[in-house]
Amino acid sequence: MKLHELSPAEGSVKENFRKGRGAGSGNGKTAGKGHKGQNARSGGGVRPGFEGGQLPLYRKLPKRGFNNYRFAKKYAVINVQALNKFDDGEVVDVAALLTKGLIDTAFDGVKVLGEGEITKKLTVKAAVFSASAKEKIEAVGGKTEVV
Repeated sequence: MKLHELSPAEGSVKENFRKGRGAGSGNGKTAGKGHKGQNARSGGGVRPGFEGGQLPLYRKLPKRGFNNYRFAKKYAVINVQALNKFDDGEVVDVAALLTKGLIDTAFDGVKVLGEGEITKKLTVKAAVFSASAKEKIEAVGGKTEVV
């Protein structure tokens, strides 16, 4: 099959229905909007959450509780298998990860996760290590340092 031979499935493509294009179109004059009223106008319709003047639900519900979103620490996440890009005996820290292009931004530090295998003996400096990542790094003779 070639690119020029591709075509959409039968019946999947149909022409757009053009509203308000004269009486002969079957949808002229009011173009399906009825006569007058808010929904017939150019900016027509009500804003989201408007309940016709009745006190809206979002105002009835209590504003309670705590959300940690603003205060939560955000980490640049990296897996153990990505550390194989470094040479044996190297020290892996935020600066080294940035220069190798393994992370784009450091945020509040680096978190090392245990996905994959590591074959190099490295000294890894990061903010957080998962238990499996720490285990794998130390199993091959490397060191983990919490910064």
